Amino acid sequence: MEDDLILYSVNAIRSMEVIDVSTGSKLGYVRDYKVDLSNNKVVSLFLPSSSKGWFSKEDDIEIPWEKVVKIGVDVLIVDASGIQLNTDENKI
Repeated sequence: MEDDLILYSVNAIRSMEVIDVSTGSKLGYVRDYKVDLSNNKVVSLFLPSSSKGWFSKEDDIEIPWEKVVKIGVDVLIVDASGIQLNTDENKI
């Protein structure tokens, strides 16, 4: 990602859909960010899980920035392998 010269605002990334490159599934939209203020870099992205209450954050999916493969015009491609995704099919 360091070689990409195109810059995106944090708000622009929030409106992009997140797709898992390994499965092709849609994971949702970015809900929040974790930022390293000393280095001015995004550390990870938070996506809401598919079954979620209005104010709960414990089921958010955290995707480390290193897992972002490509940023397109309106899509974020991530490698979600090895990340626990809280989907409805995993719930009892």
